[in-house]
Amino acid sequence: MCHATDQLFFTFDIEPTPQLRPRVSSRAGYVRVYDPPKVKNFKRILRSLAVNQYSRPPFLGPLSVSLTFYRPVQSSISKTERERRLSNQSKPVVKPDTDNYIKSTLDALNGVLWHDDAQIVKLTGEKRYSDKPKITVSVKPV
Repeated sequence: MCHATDQLFFTFDIEPTPQLRPRVSSRAGYVRVYDPPKVKNFKRILRSLAVNQYSRPPFLGPLSVSLTFYRPVQSSISKTERERRLSNQSKPVVKPDTDNYIKSTLDALNGVLWHDDAQIVKLTGEKRYSDKPKITVSVKPV
């Protein structure tokens, strides 16, 4: 178990994927709700990356979590704009929304970094551009 003063930082080398609307199907009168394949695969891989980096029991109690999502830079922009984006002068004020990145990431890390994302009482999220898409996560007991 982690002590109250522990703060952990993680870097996951995976392209952020937003939570998409759940899909619904019915068969023999039963309704089934499930994640689209892209989101399901993202959550599976991110969870695996987290398990490989963190072998301790999940955090208990209230948590403060900070997430930074590094999105790829589009190849169809000018060299000047590319440099502005990589130097964080130009921010990704485009879809997908930050909250959708947060939702898919928190869900994937349930049971690994924390028992349930309901434990998170303080949360910050940010989108940035990068040549190397990744997600950074900071977790600290409150």
